[in-house]
Amino acid sequence: MIYDIAIIGAGPAGLSAAIYAQRAGFNTITFEANVHGGQIINTPEVENYPALGKVSGVEYAMSIYEQAVGFGATIEYKAVTDTQLEGEIKTLKCADGSEYQAKAVIIATGVVRRKLEIPGEDRLLGAGVSYCATCDGLFFKDKTAVVVGGGNTALEDAVYLASVCEKVYLIHRRDEFRGAKHEVAKVLSNPKIEILYDTIPLSIDGMGKVESLRVKNVKTEEERVLATSAVFVAVGLIPQNDMFAGKVDMTDGYISADESCTTNIPGVFVAGDTRTKSLRQLVTATADGAIAGTAAANYLFE
Repeated sequence: MIYDIAIIGAGPAGLSAAIYAQRAGFNTITFEANVHGGQIINTPEVENYPALGKVSGVEYAMSIYEQAVGFGATIEYKAVTDTQLEGEIKTLKCADGSEYQAKAVIIATGVVRRKLEIPGEDRLLGAGVSYCATCDGLFFKDKTAVVVGGGNTALEDAVYLASVCEKVYLIHRRDEFRGAKHEVAKVLSNPKIEILYDTIPLSIDGMGKVESLRVKNVKTEEERVLATSAVFVAVGLIPQNDMFAGKVDMTDGYISADESCTTNIPGVFVAGDTRTKSLRQLVTATADGAIAGTAAANYLFE
């Protein structure tokens, strides 16, 4: 069977693309290597999506999944490992050896959290080291936790952890935050959060579980050991585009595309955090999905 449109990734962008493509009358198949919803499932509360009010990331993910399936979208929980994107018929190869063909492809592979790459990070992963505060924060109720990072995710993580932990250290390598002002204000006004500016992590230590984090002030060179039960890492994102290297034009690992979500290859589109863009938010991901789904439909109409 040759599908009309194959979508790689079942986050908000991919599922929005499926909704729009299905409503346009095309049969789609969406591939997801993990769980539908993408990064949004790690967000405790979505409060900036227009007219939506407040909803948890998990609730949002379930709603958009059910909406896509309701329009007839097919979701396959398989990892796509290779693609052939040139020509009128595209081929997707999966980790289990299966192959699928489609007339158009929408890439919505998203991003993953960047690692610190310091001693103890891998060894203590799952034993106090985490990349998802909302997933694992409750394990450290009434204890001390550390958040490393200076963007919106780090700020949100620190505020969330302060609601369950006794104390939260926020480690930032610069002397000011790059996150949204209202998120910064929440952090600065929270008495449970202690901010260490101009500071970098050196090693995560503990016997079988996280017991401390060794840090250094980059200006004074002073080192310090922070007693903590957990280290939450929020230091940036890495686009999941390795399999498309050399096939689709990219910029710094992100697939090159403007607001039309059209790549340099006919019949191949991109949506969500994985493309070049200035703002990576839920609302822009779903907007990309709508645009990419419509663009793919228009391509097939031609």
